[in-house]
Amino acid sequence: MSNRRTFLKNMTQMAVVSAAAVSAGIPLVAKAADLPKVDLNDPQAKAMGYVDDSASVDKTKYPNHTVAQKCNNCQLFQGKATDKLGGCALFAGKSVAGAGWCSAYTKKA
Repeated sequence: MSNRRTFLKNMTQMAVVSAAAVSAGIPLVAKAADLPKVDLNDPQAKAMGYVDDSASVDKTKYPNHTVAQKCNNCQLFQGKATDKLGGCALFAGKSVAGAGWCSAYTKKA
């Protein structure tokens, strides 16, 4: 699948999740300490290839991944680059590992 197509698919999924979270009364931005951590067995996490450690990404499934790609330097990460945990626009109401990664990774500008 092309990068553009993957990006658009991921952005559509994020919009749906965000809209559902807002309608359910879940805040989109919260302190990471207040948020439960994303479960690796969560269906959405599995679908997005989420892992807690960027170094453990399956290179066969995600050949374009590099170890420099981490949640804490992704545009979707809602924390500081030094935070061990932070919110994520994709996983509304949950925190992700700063050292983590998923297929929606988009480098912070």
